[in-house]
Amino acid sequence: MFNIRKATPADAEALLELYHGHLTTRPPQELQDINQWREKIARFAANPLYHLLVGEASGRVISSVTLVVVENLTNNQRPYGVVENVVTHKGSAGQGYATALMDKATEIASLHGCYKIMLMTSSKTPRTLGFYKDCGYDMDEKTAFIKRL
Repeated sequence: MFNIRKATPADAEALLELYHGHLTTRPPQELQDINQWREKIARFAANPLYHLLVGEASGRVISSVTLVVVENLTNNQRPYGVVENVVTHKGSAGQGYATALMDKATEIASLHGCYKIMLMTSSKTPRTLGFYKDCGYDMDEKTAFIKRL
């Protein structure tokens, strides 16, 4: 059974392991304070526009997606969504978990009245890019720029 829900502070350790073990191959730049993770996740959970979703199988967090709904003044004042940190435990990849989370994020964005969802990835691998295309994302519609701070 696969269960999708908003993350709670109790998920901090599982998310730390998931992000640093399966989202990026780079080691964390500093030691992570798990209490700060818990506090931040609690703030996310309290914000109706922030959706840190986790997917559980057999009681274990194995996948996660973040959707943030951004209020907007254009497009008939309809908000838009931003998806970030799409990750699945490597041992569970290819089983549809991330697709289910992406579908849930799309459902939530629709309920908020979003007119679009944006997503950027640093991946260049055909499998990852194909996954996003299969989820309905178009990599040719716009050009993305990033300014690191």
